[in-house]
Amino acid sequence: MGLQYTSDINQQEMFKTYEAKFKALSDQLRLKIMYELNQKGQICVCDLTEIIGLSQSKLSYHLKILLDVNLIEREKIGTWNYYRLNEEEVRGLLSEELCCIFYPEKK
Repeated sequence: MGLQYTSDINQQEMFKTYEAKFKALSDQLRLKIMYELNQKGQICVCDLTEIIGLSQSKLSYHLKILLDVNLIEREKIGTWNYYRLNEEEVRGLLSEELCCIFYPEKK
């Protein structure tokens, strides 16, 4: 019985992780952010605000959600934060059809 309980806990944690990742993907702005990061590579948050059309504080809110679930990565260079898509995580999470939205050249 103890083994089953441990397995259930691990499964619950796994489901929570996937739930958080898919919740992060369920917002059009966050999908646009991911799309732009894929198209342009690593982008400074200052440039991303112009591309996305959000204030830095609103953009930071969405970036944190994506960071928390490992869909994007951040690198601090000087005083600026630069963001890029975590391609390995995205490819591992999304189906082939959805993946083609972000990686049309791989279709």
